[in-house]
Amino acid sequence: MNVTVIGCDGRHFSTDAAKALGQAKTVIGARRHLETAPIPETAQRIELKHLREALGAISQSPGPVVVLASGDPGFFGIVRALRARGITPVVIPAVSSVALAFARLGLDWDDALVLSAHGRDPRKALAAALAHPKAAILTAPGTARDLGTALRTAGKQVYIAESLGSSQERVAAFDPAADPADPADPNILISLDEQPPDEQPPDEQPPDEQPPDARPNGPRWLAGHPGAPPGWALPEDAFAHRDSMITKAEVRALVLARLGPGPGLTVWDVGAGSGSVAIECARFGAHVIAIEADQAQCERIKRNAAAHQARVQVQHGRAPEAFKDLPPADAVFAGGGDHAVLAAAIQHANPQRVVVTLAAVSRVAETAALLTTHGYRTAGVQLQASRLSPLPNGQLRLAAENPVFVLSGNR
Repeated sequence: MNVTVIGCDGRHFSTDAAKALGQAKTVIGARRHLETAPIPETAQRIELKHLREALGAISQSPGPVVVLASGDPGFFGIVRALRARGITPVVIPAVSSVALAFARLGLDWDDALVLSAHGRDPRKALAAALAHPKAAILTAPGTARDLGTALRTAGKQVYIAESLGSSQERVAAFDPAADPADPADPNILISLDEQPPDEQPPDEQPPDEQPPDARPNGPRWLAGHPGAPPGWALPEDAFAHRDSMITKAEVRALVLARLGPGPGLTVWDVGAGSGSVAIECARFGAHVIAIEADQAQCERIKRNAAAHQARVQVQHGRAPEAFKDLPPADAVFAGGGDHAVLAAAIQHANPQRVVVTLAAVSRVAETAALLTTHGYRTAGVQLQASRLSPLPNGQLRLAAENPVFVLSGNR
């Protein structure tokens, strides 16, 4: 089937694009593209409003078909949908709208997450942008204002790029208070940390208090998210903590496996303590909220997070009041608190996964019953690690750690 997809970025069409348009029997595109493209009078014009209808029209068209799309149609565009229908199109791309947005701001973007909230759950895009220093969000009509406001509330610098490549193009800092009108569609949000990591001052901690895995900001080799951290289940001395009140590394490894943190996911750490679990989840790219009633521990979490260059939202307060204005979570970890706290966290967060660590045998059965009552398939394991420890004569012995029960629930 003869289908050509042409990207539009406001510039003149190339020779190849103009030739394809001149031969087209059917041209499909948004109204703004149909109005500006050199389409023959004899060609049928179909305004692209719903993707499924457009794909049906393409499949039924007998003659050469041209599809007009914004920017690079192979990047979060219609090319994937065509190929899923068994159509291999000729693609003539333009500059992607994401590249244009960053170019208008004079920013590099090989370290940016590119996220789509168009036809997808916008909460995933928001969670990923909150957890990353630089992100671009392709929005759906009517979503930009809420997304931009949430990012601004979280302390991000936000820019809005509207109608790129058109005579109505506008790129400006997003300020919902100063501009009550909704942004013009189509648009892209650019989210930045107030102080990018490569511009942050050197950490003032002494060298022996620096985390052992702190990564220098060197040249990048991988675009977007840097991937899994170089190490996890970090030793306890990688975190400042109070009286050894910290989830041990071996337990933390299983907790991370059960929580499954990653970009686009929101994780609550209830009774976060020193924040070791929260920080490790954040290092995997999750949006993490550490909930802690002790103000001194909250400050400790912030220091630990800064030392590991992790973005953790710290919520000071007691459950269930502390949960009131928090967004839903994909996963909840409870390393402390009673059953009322766990039940309230599940009610407010509505997570797919819950992980609980317990020291007392007497609490295992009742906690498992609580998870089952809330609709989770519950499993558990008891962990007791023995670490190698040196003896005075140079030999090694096994030093046992306290046993811990790890319960997990999945919906």
